[in-house]
Amino acid sequence: MNTRILSCIIAVCALATAHAQNGELALKANDRVTISIGGIPDNEVPQISKVYTISDSGTVNLLHIGEVRATGLKPSTLQRTIEQTYIAREIYTRPTVTVTTDDSASTARMIYVISGCAKNGPIAYNNGMTILKAVGSAGGFTPFAKPSRTKLIRNGVTTEINLKDISSNPSRDIQLQPEDQIIVPE
Repeated sequence: MNTRILSCIIAVCALATAHAQNGELALKANDRVTISIGGIPDNEVPQISKVYTISDSGTVNLLHIGEVRATGLKPSTLQRTIEQTYIAREIYTRPTVTVTTDDSASTARMIYVISGCAKNGPIAYNNGMTILKAVGSAGGFTPFAKPSRTKLIRNGVTTEINLKDISSNPSRDIQLQPEDQIIVPE
């Protein structure tokens, strides 16, 4: 019976870890990340453990290993990449790296409401944000808005959406991604 309880606990922890990692956003140029390292000589910790800004070329420059690609990676993946690089190059035997993102206004991901809402412009993106939540954050529709002809632009692809249908059936709400643009015609 104890093994069943232990198995259940392990399964719940694995699901929680997977959910947390799925919530991570991929890093992009100019994001700020804090990299902390342990398991190395104390005199080298301050040279590596600090805040880095991902370069325009998508890398961070670390002591002994140089440029490490960061754009497109989730923080947990960058963390493993740094650890594995230090180990593979036989610089450190058991480094423990932690990568966290800085969600300040200068690096925040945004959604853009182009027209048809009371407050058009950029809106800070949050995990789990939907198109209805974004419209609500933008103050709702203007009196002249035509929500049935809304356009969502994602990665250069435009999709027409009927927000009237979605608002009458919220289960059809659309998850947004950073840099999405919402155009509600007037």
